[in-house]
Amino acid sequence: SIFLLGYFDYKGIEISKNNEKAFNLFINASEKNHILAQYFVGNCYEYGNGTAKNEKLAFEYYKKSANKSLSRGQTQIGYFYENGIGVKKSLKKAFYWYEKAKNNGNIIAMHNLAEGGYLDGIMMLGYCYDNGIGTKINMQKAFEFYQKSANLGDMLAQYNLGLMYEFGKGIIKNKDKANYWYKKSAKQGYQNAKNKLELLRKNKS
Repeated sequence: SIFLLGYFDYKGIEISKNNEKAFNLFINASEKNHILAQYFVGNCYEYGNGTAKNEKLAFEYYKKSANKSLSRGQTQIGYFYENGIGVKKSLKKAFYWYEKAKNNGNIIAMHNLAEGGYLDGIMMLGYCYDNGIGTKINMQKAFEFYQKSANLGDMLAQYNLGLMYEFGKGIIKNKDKANYWYKKSAKQGYQNAKNKLELLRKNKS
């Protein structure tokens, strides 16, 4: 396909790298509504690869791919809004696009949400490290993000932190701390935490 030829030129796969030729092929494919081509046109404009650097056009092409649910395009749009690149800075719009990308499973978007202090992003990042979604399983990082989110009051993170303490996932087993976090989560109405507390009570008796 035209897009693949452009990609080969861009990455120098099997042929010498040719950014200008790649850019023209991406433009050609993007006009035929190829989503990845639209993303790569944005990438070329952002970094000045094969064409003059133009952040406004980079934003426009990333937006085209983002509107068609390409998570990496959505992440870039979020980044552009967050930093005012090629568009007026808007943290509200950055959050909106990071959320969309996060819901499509984009780990970078979750990092950006987490670093921005967005509660949902912090919890989801912990969940991704816990379950190997979009990244390798890393219990220490999962614990770190659950802890951060739990301290900020997220009931699901509090429950997941309880599980980590109960079963010794990424941390030394500690039934008292497990109980503590289950109670915090249950107080906010999380049913799974209530069930856990009931189960722990039955096991004690």
